[in-house]
Amino acid sequence: MLRDQLITSADGVLHEVLDHPFWAGLRSGSLPGEALTHFVEQDTGHLLPAYGRALARCAAGAADDAHAAFFARSAVGTLQARDRLRDAFTGTAPDLGLRSPAIDAPADPLTRAHCSFFQAAAATSPAAALGALLPMAWFNHQVSTDLARRCAPGSRYAPWAALYQPTEGYARVVERFLGVAEETAQRGSDHDRAQLADFFSLGVRYEWTFAESAWARPDWPVKP
Repeated sequence: MLRDQLITSADGVLHEVLDHPFWAGLRSGSLPGEALTHFVEQDTGHLLPAYGRALARCAAGAADDAHAAFFARSAVGTLQARDRLRDAFTGTAPDLGLRSPAIDAPADPLTRAHCSFFQAAAATSPAAALGALLPMAWFNHQVSTDLARRCAPGSRYAPWAALYQPTEGYARVVERFLGVAEETAQRGSDHDRAQLADFFSLGVRYEWTFAESAWARPDWPVKP
């Protein structure tokens, strides 16, 4: 099955992401506070909105009504999650000794590239869009589960780790996403399957890049 091939191909990068200094520092409590604020600014200010809009384009272009409904719900859910995460972080930031995220923080170069990747994939084909968007959903599920499981007792960021957890039922959403990918591959051409896998591979690398962006905090942002 294609879904199994995709998951297997992403396994190495998943471990790189889980062991990345950003996520490892978040679990241990040693992460510099500005790195977490930067992550929230980039995630809620740029990446999640771009992801939600790409999902909406998938819904508009889906030939299958069930797929269209899934993408439409996911687009709305993504934007709602963006609001929930920003509000949650803003509320807990003072207790963590951190500044609240700036509403107008510009996208750093790596985030801008990530957002552009979503937009380009959504404009390329349904298979490309699906391949590009699937990694973020799957990695988010894996990373948040790992964060809950391995967060050090008494970690400075334990309150945020709890708030970062997706809403109940997210595992089923990810499973459905994988199912849509498999259905798309079965119904499509060899070119569609190759394109889906290719964009999935690129999307997987962007998941590592986003953690690196938060850790490195580029000081040369591109203003809109």
